Amino acid sequence: MKMPINESYVRPVIVWFRRDLRLKDNLALHAAAECRQPVICIYVREHGAPHAGALGAAQAWWLHHSLAALDQSLKDAGNRLILLSGDPHDVLEHLIEQTGATAVYWNRRYAADGIAVDTRIKSRLRKKGVDAHSFAGFLMHEPGKLLTKQDRHYSVFTPFWRAFEAGFHPLDPLPAPKTIAAPDTFPAGEALDHWNLLPKKPNWARGFSDHWTPGEKGALARLDDFLHEAIAGYKQGRDQPAKSGTSRLSPHLAMGELSPHRIWHATAPLFDASQGHDAASFRRELVWREFSWHMMFHRPDMASVNLDRRFDAFEWDTEKKHLSAWQRGMTGYPIVDAGMRELWQTGFMHNRVRMIVASFLIKDLLIDWRVGERWFRDTLVDIDCANNAMNWQWVAGCGADASPWFRIFNPVKQGEAFDADGAYVRRHCPELARLPEKFIHRPFEAPLNMLEEAGVTLGKTYPAPIVAHDKARDRALRAFKSLSKTNAS
Repeated sequence: MKMPINESYVRPVIVWFRRDLRLKDNLALHAAAECRQPVICIYVREHGAPHAGALGAAQAWWLHHSLAALDQSLKDAGNRLILLSGDPHDVLEHLIEQTGATAVYWNRRYAADGIAVDTRIKSRLRKKGVDAHSFAGFLMHEPGKLLTKQDRHYSVFTPFWRAFEAGFHPLDPLPAPKTIAAPDTFPAGEALDHWNLLPKKPNWARGFSDHWTPGEKGALARLDDFLHEAIAGYKQGRDQPAKSGTSRLSPHLAMGELSPHRIWHATAPLFDASQGHDAASFRRELVWREFSWHMMFHRPDMASVNLDRRFDAFEWDTEKKHLSAWQRGMTGYPIVDAGMRELWQTGFMHNRVRMIVASFLIKDLLIDWRVGERWFRDTLVDIDCANNAMNWQWVAGCGADASPWFRIFNPVKQGEAFDADGAYVRRHCPELARLPEKFIHRPFEAPLNMLEEAGVTLGKTYPAPIVAHDKARDRALRAFKSLSKTNAS
């Protein structure tokens, strides 16, 4: 239905939400709200856009709740969110024709497919006399602008970090608009429930809401909790998976419920207090996210192509039983299994444990890192396509500034180093809960009578190791040496 456009009709503008599901620090929304025209707020479920919307099933759960939260926030400001599906250019063209909208506002995205879509739309809109305005906000820097003195992109983190710090001037935090002028009549939209973003049979996400509160309010509350609790001791505590030592802000950042600028500003007062070194350590993690997007901007194929092309000749193992055991948390190595089960139960995995399970998949099982990258993409609520690809390539040894191939985590020693009393393993592998600390990370070495007392039967109540780590490590090293010889010849 076309809106009645007459002399008294005030033409609206459109705000197109994407991975910026917030009211605070939303430059596109603020610019639109200040133009003294009615604002139509939309979210488009884009067809055929791999980096738009939710990247996997777990993040789809998050997206559902985040969109609902955004709609409520907009209603509180006198507006609402309109949900639409299709090719975004067609959706916008139809909406402009229907409403007479004079401009479209959005915040920029940096994956290659998103850039291509936005560039095409901006050109077409302007040719039709419709203003198109794009803004920054998902990142703290524009990836195409931070270059070396030789006008090349950075491929090593430490120089990137130094250049970033030297030239970075964070945006001042913006408040949420108190009111957002609404049109006299809202265009028709779609029902969120009809998008089927939530799992039903089975509802494997039933426990997620015990751990997460999607939406901007949940993001701000999480940030406040982190600043008042976990950031003290962050530098050491972030490596201990049994403790609440990390920010757990990544899902909110991934969907843009919280701007990185606001986080950066929020940590500034800590440098005048005793937590300065913890705040600095945390900021490096924020900048690693920036570096990941910097790399993906310049290497858009980073999620599927080895940055170190020597690895193209690597012969990966295709043993499906081993992959299935890893996915289900049934490898026989407690720290690995606890991590994979935490992922199933919460849609999240502690960062230290992510490195351990990734190393195990790639180097103990010799399974292609891209298989793991795809699994995380589908199962993590905080999935970020650049960060995910960057981290998997880092562990595999084939990425930019990567960990060397011969750095192979011993899953037993990693468990004993970072989960010394076994609290994390006991939480997620309850069948091992009664084992003493000495054997909680190596049940396969425990005496039979001790296993019996703990109610553990290897191969029945808990699996025996699917590979022997020492032999798997030797195999991995031989494979890499063979690869090096092949490339040398």
